[in-house]
Amino acid sequence: MILAILACTSCTDPVPTAERLIPDYQGVETRLLDNDLVEFRVTMTNALSESDVADYADCAAAGYTLIRGWGFARHLRTDVAQDGAVWRGDAAYTISPDLPRGIATIDAEVVANACAEKGIPTV
Repeated sequence: MILAILACTSCTDPVPTAERLIPDYQGVETRLLDNDLVEFRVTMTNALSESDVADYADCAAAGYTLIRGWGFARHLRTDVAQDGAVWRGDAAYTISPDLPRGIATIDAEVVANACAEKGIPTV
């Protein structure tokens, strides 16, 4: 029995390592669609779910909003796709100096600080 186990070391899947659980944020492409309408395309690997990709897009939106000197964003949509190990998000936000109407609003400073604490990059 022991010989069978030793002889078949290549028969099993490799043991998962911690690196597979650490998100790898691979970049953000920003497109200004209108003065206050922005699209973010994010790419990452090692996401555990679509929410990791959406969080990355939120962080990009928060950072961009602050760069523009404004304080708030409103999430409009996020589409997520996975191709093998690569996850991609395509998200749209309106940005504004004042708190916008709606339920999916982002206080850019608060979100950017939370992103920094979690190690998620902004723009």
